[in-house]
Amino acid sequence: MKVVVFGASGAIGRAITGELLARGHTVTAATRSGGPVEGLVVRNVTGDASDPVSVARLAAGQDAVAAATGPRRGGDDEDPEDSLIGAARGLAEGLRRAGVRRLVVVGGAGSLEIAPGQRLLDTPDFPPAWKPAALAHARVLDEVYREIEDLDWTYVSPAGVIGPGERTGEFRVGGDQLLTDESGQSRISIADFAIAFADELEHPEALRRRITVAY
Repeated sequence: MKVVVFGASGAIGRAITGELLARGHTVTAATRSGGPVEGLVVRNVTGDASDPVSVARLAAGQDAVAAATGPRRGGDDEDPEDSLIGAARGLAEGLRRAGVRRLVVVGGAGSLEIAPGQRLLDTPDFPPAWKPAALAHARVLDEVYREIEDLDWTYVSPAGVIGPGERTGEFRVGGDQLLTDESGQSRISIADFAIAFADELEHPEALRRRITVAY
């Protein structure tokens, strides 16, 4: 399979890129700088997920597109909603122009439900510093991806906490509800998240809906 990964230089994007390479896929790593992806030998290109022209150019001839883009950094006036919604719309329009239907996206965990109608991001203990990005991810899912009917998209939310850790290959996959372990913790390693992401990209089972991954 030929896949272009937008946001390949971030921690999660790098893990997804590495996982796809290890599975024998032909991967193009797209970043805004076009620089190399640390630790990986991969074709590196300059690409902007918010620019449909850039997306269409890179997606042409690919079997699928993976997106691990987050809010842009480096500007105090940068609005996470503008950044994430711009990327989502750019990806969708670019794929349409390129004639590519398959899109798998790294999403946020804040909009996962802890009870019917109650999101994780609305709980009192949700870190205030995370809230702007969490709200932006929630809006992207509801206002952009869930309105798309002509692309085979999947939105993959991590557990409540995602970070460095062991690659175990053992995890659970759910839907819109936050998954927790026996102690009430919701967590996943980046390496295991990348496995689940690549599994869904290779074998689509959640077309036009959200899934989540946790231990």
